[in-house]
Amino acid sequence: MKKTTAETCSQAQRDFIRAHKRHHRFVRHMRAALLLLFLLLWEYCADQNLIDSFFFSSPSRVAACFLEMVQDRSLFSHIGITLLETVVSFLLVTGLSLLAATLLWHSRKLSEILEPYLVVLNSLPKSALAPLLIVWLGTGINTIITAGISVAVFGAVISLYTGFLQADPEKQMLIRTLGGNRRDIFFKAVLPASVPVILSSMKVNIGLALVGVIIGEFLAARRGLGYLIIYSSQVFQLTVLITSILILCAIAMGLYQIVQGAEHWYKKRR
Repeated sequence: MKKTTAETCSQAQRDFIRAHKRHHRFVRHMRAALLLLFLLLWEYCADQNLIDSFFFSSPSRVAACFLEMVQDRSLFSHIGITLLETVVSFLLVTGLSLLAATLLWHSRKLSEILEPYLVVLNSLPKSALAPLLIVWLGTGINTIITAGISVAVFGAVISLYTGFLQADPEKQMLIRTLGGNRRDIFFKAVLPASVPVILSSMKVNIGLALVGVIIGEFLAARRGLGYLIIYSSQVFQLTVLITSILILCAIAMGLYQIVQGAEHWYKKRR
């Protein structure tokens, strides 16, 4: 008996899903294998004195250092304050960039006036601003959050504004023809079409906010992973320094995965 068109399509869909799952499983396994190979090679080189374990440490030393810091509970305070500063900076960047991009889209004259300034501010090395922020705001969490915002916000505004301009012009023309104003166009055509751009920008901003926070903690903190990195480098506790850097890598990956999960959830709902 010949298969119907529906059965053929259903089988093709199942084959595609299986191939898609195999692909993602392969990617996950290869990532884990590469990480394991790196750790084994690192440990071997340290054991065989191919690298100086005082300067480069080793996975076993890092693990012992991590457990020691967990046991005396000093690590949780540093991680907690860095996470708090990063999340607050990220939320403020998201809100401010959406507001600024909306204003630029609403007023073409304003966008033409401010665009070169946004480009200049986005290109400016933010580490150069950190000492000035300390003079203006003093040392503390406000300075660190401001540093986190300054790293990401200008690029985010440019990215979102560019995304708003790429919304479907025919849909905007239809809304205008039916009597809609610019507010109707924005909320019914521009903003819904720009959600993928917003989510993509958020994936970048979460990492940039963390970078800005660490820059701020280098100069103006007494707690946090950035402070821990600077302090351990000054007293030559290089295992603590490397442990802190690896924790930062894990935090960056976790925050990115959370935003990416939100993006996947949105795509499934569409």
